[in-house]
Amino acid sequence: MFTGLSAFPLTPITERGIDEESFAGLVERLAAARVDSITALGSTGSYPYLDRAERARAARLAVDHAGTIPVIVGIGSLRTRDVLELAEDAQEAGASGVLLAPVSYQALTEDEVFGLYEDVTAELSVPLVVYDNPGTTHFTFTDALYARIAELPHVASIKIPGVPTDPGAAEQRVAALRTSLPSVTVGVSGDPLAATGLNAGCHTWYSVVAGTLPEPALAITRAAEAGDAASAAAESQRLQPLWELFGRHGSLRVVSAIAEILGLVGHPNLPRPLRELPDDDRAAVARVVRRLELR
Repeated sequence: MFTGLSAFPLTPITERGIDEESFAGLVERLAAARVDSITALGSTGSYPYLDRAERARAARLAVDHAGTIPVIVGIGSLRTRDVLELAEDAQEAGASGVLLAPVSYQALTEDEVFGLYEDVTAELSVPLVVYDNPGTTHFTFTDALYARIAELPHVASIKIPGVPTDPGAAEQRVAALRTSLPSVTVGVSGDPLAATGLNAGCHTWYSVVAGTLPEPALAITRAAEAGDAASAAAESQRLQPLWELFGRHGSLRVVSAIAEILGLVGHPNLPRPLRELPDDDRAAVARVVRRLELR
């Protein structure tokens, strides 16, 4: 479950709440593609914008529509009390694992972040993925903190925020992490760097794009797993126009537009105050979808 490709679907949201039919369809699409796991309520799933009942419902829908594919559920929240409640809801829904980022308003210290994982893992009965996403949490893990947290019970994987762009430097970075973290898998995020990370030895790709476009993400992952680094890198290079859109607009808004263009979700589908891309930018996304034959 903590190797291969983990796909992070959108949680389509309207003024009335979660678009349950579209969300179920996205999950079924990933199950049919045979991704290795589905991570509901990750950053692409807009978890901070949902209340507890909505998140519990999304967790249940994901498990119910994933078939035999294991589901990981995001449980990040500001207060440890709330994280524990969300963990309970995820486990009751049948999640195979949980994903936890150190969400904060006040800047957290290393001891506070360690304490969060210590408190949560003490109550868990399923494995946990440490979600290092400094772009949203504004907290930067050290390797020493990774190592401390990796020794806690139920910690199964650590998602790092990308690797160096140079393949040699990436190999050195991943090798060092795998040596210092022998009890967990090391997962890469930051989709434009995923092929480099997988080729460098990362066990897992925690992927934004796979949640809407599983096939090209699977092509990269399976090539890397087979030791075909050139094919993995070539497929990632083919997707460079998409990666450029991610860099320009943010991955969430781009995959929201792609899902809408492909008829997978309606409009609007992002939680306010987030807005879908303006018409000109959406047209640029549509051109990339046609050019790359994404579907």
